[in-house]
Amino acid sequence: MPDPGPSPLQSSLPGAAASFAARVLADAAAHGHAVPQGLAEARTVPAETGPEAPTGAPAGLPSGPPAGLLAGPAAGLPSGPAAGISSGASAGMPTVPVRVPAGPSAGLPVDVPAGAGAGAGAGAGAGAGAGAGGAVGVLAEALAGSSGAASAVPRRIAPDPGWVPRGPQGLGTAGLSLAPRAEAPALRAEPLAAQADALIIPGLYWHPVPEPDPVRVEEVGLRIKSWALDEVQLYPEDWEGDFDGFQVGRYMVACHPDAPTIDHLMVATRLMVAENAVDDCYCEDLGGSPVGLGGRLLLAHTALDPLYSTAEYQPAWAESLHADAPRRAYRSAMEYLVRQATPSQADRFRHDMARLHLGYLAEAAWDETNHVPEVWEYLAMRQFNNFRPCPTITDTVGGYELPADLHAQPGMQRVLALAGNASTIVNDLYSYTKELASPGRHMNLPVVLADRESLSEKDAYLKAVEVHNDLMRDFEAASAELAAACPVPSVLRFLRGVAVWVDGNHYWHQTNTYRYSLPDFW
Repeated sequence: MPDPGPSPLQSSLPGAAASFAARVLADAAAHGHAVPQGLAEARTVPAETGPEAPTGAPAGLPSGPPAGLLAGPAAGLPSGPAAGISSGASAGMPTVPVRVPAGPSAGLPVDVPAGAGAGAGAGAGAGAGAGAGGAVGVLAEALAGSSGAASAVPRRIAPDPGWVPRGPQGLGTAGLSLAPRAEAPALRAEPLAAQADALIIPGLYWHPVPEPDPVRVEEVGLRIKSWALDEVQLYPEDWEGDFDGFQVGRYMVACHPDAPTIDHLMVATRLMVAENAVDDCYCEDLGGSPVGLGGRLLLAHTALDPLYSTAEYQPAWAESLHADAPRRAYRSAMEYLVRQATPSQADRFRHDMARLHLGYLAEAAWDETNHVPEVWEYLAMRQFNNFRPCPTITDTVGGYELPADLHAQPGMQRVLALAGNASTIVNDLYSYTKELASPGRHMNLPVVLADRESLSEKDAYLKAVEVHNDLMRDFEAASAELAAACPVPSVLRFLRGVAVWVDGNHYWHQTNTYRYSLPDFW
């Protein structure tokens, strides 16, 4: 398999890891511990200032990942930390001079005030996350550059310090090394921005992403439609417009830019379409109902996790997998995954799909009894009924494997849970008006907040934005902490893949104006 190279840097993880390493070395020197001669010499080099920093940004202060973390041309990719992550206490922490090459700085996410109109900039972030102590606090401070609320100006891409020790080598690890590059990659003078017709939620914290490769988008779109119609007979003719409007090719290419081949991308694309078919046809408005949902989901789940029965009854089960479109889609998509994945990767996906189905059942039970959950109960349900099965296959789609023991460690499970939670609240926000216009009462975070906390529709929506922002910053802090604690190549690449997926998921919601619109609250 060819080396696919690294995922584009679209979130704050690599910067956090590099900043943490820098501070560890500085702390060691400050306490009289031995530092290798080459590192000590490099640390004493005075800072060379580059061009004048944007207004409000401290000149020469590192605020993103070292340029040496980028492998291959990735000019202009948003690779720095999230603006607005508040720092923990770090009084007396020594600072480390760095070499700052001259050249333009690339734009990073900025905060859009909650009262700003649509079209307000490339990224947004409302409020600052809570401070953290210990390693997380150090990482947060390194990411933010200062404590307190997020700055409303683009942050600078940090220069390559040039003295960080060399890291992993081998297939798929080029982008994970902390070693200096021969030369820094060129940086875009202008920040990445949202599309002109993108849906901008004022105050929402997000990272802009490069436009997905149009050649791959087109090819994935053609292949998935052929699969849906010819292999699994997924939908009737009058659903074709909605299928095309889903824009799943653009969605998956944005979420998995490191996929080495179209075949790898198709693994994720088939699963995404199959999961939405089950949701629409079993749970939602296209024939779905909470009544009897458990039985339907259980039988559909056997298309992912096969039944092992007696010779007398096995044929009837096998035939049942062709009984309806959701089961046909699950069966086929899973077969393609099993061909591409290792057994542990496939079993990991089955586990996460069981989580998803459990969340479907909780929501259905509340619907049947007309129960509005407490906010914390709703968020607990959403930790199961969420996007988690999608980023959890980032290594399969990327053509490598995160070993099962590393995937199972508590720190990684926390990262995946937070990634899924933040991504799912994004869906609640962008699908808010779509769900309000649908028959029946649809439960989402703004609706639950309005009911349980006696808020107006607008105030409930704005508070849901704050909840999302807190989850995003917690996700990024947890990722940075795990990267520093377990700098194994496959862990670092997997964490980056999950971050890229989170950003790609937001991009798709923000730009899919066929499916989504925003409430008129601004």
